[in-house]
Amino acid sequence: MTGDSNRGIRIYALPVGGGTLALSALPGRGGDYACDLELFREWQPGIVLTLVTEEELSEVGAPHLGIDIHAMASRWFHLPVREHGTPSPEVEALWPEASRAVRAALKGGGRVIVHCNSGFGRSGMVVLRLMVECGEEGSAALNRLRRLRDCVVGAHGQLQWALGGKADAIPVCRDRVG
Repeated sequence: MTGDSNRGIRIYALPVGGGTLALSALPGRGGDYACDLELFREWQPGIVLTLVTEEELSEVGAPHLGIDIHAMASRWFHLPVREHGTPSPEVEALWPEASRAVRAALKGGGRVIVHCNSGFGRSGMVVLRLMVECGEEGSAALNRLRRLRDCVVGAHGQLQWALGGKADAIPVCRDRVG
């Protein structure tokens, strides 16, 4: 885990597919966008996946997050998913390109950050999906992810999407969703 719990967001990272895959909250969520963005910059991701909506970006003073991510020499994918939701058909259409890019980066030893607003539901859903797409078994991947960040992927629909519709036998964490 990277970051100062007294100053803002944290980055929760784990090895996946030969690289490092991380989840985090939205920069600016705690009130210090510049400090949070510096944490991302210091971590040096090759790719950042942003799962929040335009409205959520604006609410925390981060409407230009994509520009700031590109200025860090990182590739940026904006895949907006409503809170507690799963990807819309529009985002589903963008998923194959984003997924291929992330898996290629990981295979090459790269670093990738996936974030939503809180760093639990939507980001957990996408990190889990990527872990499975990199060859991990779903239940084992979820357990490994939850050891890193308890209660990620709290909504059943998110778990279903992450596991490609094969989540019926896996328990959902009800403490947190997002």
